[in-house]
Amino acid sequence: MSVHKRIRESFATSRRFSKTTLLHTCSSFSSWSSKSSSSAPPPLAPQMRGRYVDTDNPEGKNHEFGGIGEIGSEKSRIFSPDYSSCNWGGEKCNRGISNEFGESEEGEEENSDEDNDDEFRVLNSFDRNRERSDVSRRIEVDEDEVRHPLVREVCRLIGLRASWTPNLESEFKNLLRSLKPSQVCAVIRAQSDERIALEFFYWADRQWRYRHDPMVYHAMLNVLGKTKLCQGAKRILRLMARRKIEIWPEDFGCVMVSFSRAGHFRKAMQVLNLMQKAGIELDVSICNTAVNVLVEWEKLEKALRFVQRMQVVGIEPNVVTYNCLIKGYCEKNLVEDAMKLIVEMPLRGCSPDKVSYYTVMGFLCKERRIDELRGLLDKMLKESNLVPDQVTYNTLIHMLSKYGHAEEALGFIREAEERGFHVDKVGHTAVVNCFCQEGRIDRAKDLVDEMLLKGCTPDVVTYTAVLHGFCRIGEIERAKKLLQQMYKHGCKPNCVSYTALLNGLCLNGKSSEAREMMNMSEGMWAPNAVTYSVVMHGFRREGKLSEACDVMREMIGKGFYPSPVEINILIQSLCKAGRADQSKKLLEECMKKGCAVNVVNFTTVIHGFCKNDDLEAALSVLDDMYLNNKHPDEHGKVDDLLKLIEKMLRRESCKTAYNQVIEKLCCFGNVDEAYELLGKVLRTASRSDANTCHILMRSFLKNENPIGSYRVACRMFNRNLVPDLKLCEEVSKKLILQQKFDEADKLILRFVERGHIPPEGKKPAFV
Repeated sequence: MSVHKRIRESFATSRRFSKTTLLHTCSSFSSWSSKSSSSAPPPLAPQMRGRYVDTDNPEGKNHEFGGIGEIGSEKSRIFSPDYSSCNWGGEKCNRGISNEFGESEEGEEENSDEDNDDEFRVLNSFDRNRERSDVSRRIEVDEDEVRHPLVREVCRLIGLRASWTPNLESEFKNLLRSLKPSQVCAVIRAQSDERIALEFFYWADRQWRYRHDPMVYHAMLNVLGKTKLCQGAKRILRLMARRKIEIWPEDFGCVMVSFSRAGHFRKAMQVLNLMQKAGIELDVSICNTAVNVLVEWEKLEKALRFVQRMQVVGIEPNVVTYNCLIKGYCEKNLVEDAMKLIVEMPLRGCSPDKVSYYTVMGFLCKERRIDELRGLLDKMLKESNLVPDQVTYNTLIHMLSKYGHAEEALGFIREAEERGFHVDKVGHTAVVNCFCQEGRIDRAKDLVDEMLLKGCTPDVVTYTAVLHGFCRIGEIERAKKLLQQMYKHGCKPNCVSYTALLNGLCLNGKSSEAREMMNMSEGMWAPNAVTYSVVMHGFRREGKLSEACDVMREMIGKGFYPSPVEINILIQSLCKAGRADQSKKLLEECMKKGCAVNVVNFTTVIHGFCKNDDLEAALSVLDDMYLNNKHPDEHGKVDDLLKLIEKMLRRESCKTAYNQVIEKLCCFGNVDEAYELLGKVLRTASRSDANTCHILMRSFLKNENPIGSYRVACRMFNRNLVPDLKLCEEVSKKLILQQKFDEADKLILRFVERGHIPPEGKKPAFV
């Protein structure tokens, strides 16, 4: 029997086996699918049962509510039911919400040029004869509730969540049961970090003898609608459906806006279809949200078509609708079209309001088109009978100041006062700050003196703006004198005031004086994270790196955590000074204290050791990076990482360095980058090189890329290295499944040519 015939018979057997396997797999999948269409989803894996998996935080990090862990543990974990695997029942609303957004968000082309009108079909199904209410429903939380002692105590305990003890948690649970629904809403809205509010919501939902009131769900969605936490918002909506809580159109609007903010335009617009499946009728408010999303994504033409379709099906646009379109015109620099729409609004049965005009005014302020701005003010009065008032002038003053037009803003202050309006210190401060930003400190100081003469007493914000202006131009002594004058005028400087002065000192090479002033702050003012950062970078710029490290350690000790960028700037300075070992120590301290570090920080330290030709230390940091789950592909730093290590790998004492790097890249999942280094490994053609090649081949197979494995095996043969036969048999099976018959034949043929495929009846010679 010829060699080729034997190979063909061998592969025929493999094909029969593969075909049988595929048929079995397909039949199993078909059986599961038919069952799943009429029943709940399959159960979770044992390790996932009873655990709340947060897709907004897939690694499960920083869950700090509930579940007190071991005594002395730095952070506790959160556990709860997996809300995403609920059996939703048979009601239309539940079915519609449980099956939404079928495809994965990862890899989605949100900015695709494909611009279909799928959401218009929702408008086509609108029943104009159905009775409906256009009343907007909102959850209003009274200010008294926010200041209630119970609410304030709960917020205080939330702030201490990182150091909870069982007693504190028990106290917290008792307080929770004492809160009224409106007070729970107040707690949620009082959180500065919406993720913490969401964690509190989940934690409270799991507590015994407690159940969220429906208004809490609405309040939570309202908070999430202002963030990018779209997965959290979607999950809350699904919970409401599961628990048969009435869902308002405004709730869907919150989810839509959250998806849009997170960069998922298509999924945001799919919320309209989700509403339809849930049996909830469209109203003008949710349509306005859709129009605004379209405008935010610069799809003005589609927004215009959407509004036209609204009118056709019987949903009359209101002033909010037209204001969204006016905003879209202005953002496209089509101010004339925006003005034309304002003129046409009364003819369409909807008069413009002041927001309509303010939107155009903002564009004119940005472009410094003052004459047209004044003409628009006259139009607002004559054509729309909207009298410019205090709010109008305050709006103009702040917009002009925002875009750096201090003189024009000051002119409107004068005009407002001539018309009998009073511009408060907030408006004056905006102009003062604008003058300071332009470097016209004397002009800003004159305006402050004018405020005192008019009885408009400057506050700490006003003085701080001037103080910061002095520091910007290097007038430190004048800044110090102004700080003393603040006390004389009964205005106590705050942390921002002192931080501005310390920044001026540091920028002028006086970081030691700034440090001393910060040390003497006790009882007068309290330094914050920005204060410490200013002094730290002051020492760094002066080359006093030990002092900079001390400030960072004190900063962390006070509970202020530096950002990864700040950490990187300091460790980079240490590395440039040849102190890579200190940079590694600082990085380890930051991780131990709970600071957020990223792959760039690790790469910077590796670079420092590369410059010192310290291979062992560099690879040790590479190990730490992998163990801490900081993969190089997170920030596209693989190429940079290879270049950094390249210089070290040319020495005779580093024979296995490339092997180590390739194997680590395979662990990281960067198989293509590892393959690029293969030529440097195969120069020696040793047993360790063969092991490295096998690791790379298995990585390609794991990624369903048998062609990559085949190429590695061929390169091994070319360097007189014989790959593992069993591994190659696995590769050949994968190649056959992908219809790569020629490559599969060639791979086995290479073994036959070297005598590793024995005659019939003999065992193969394994390598």
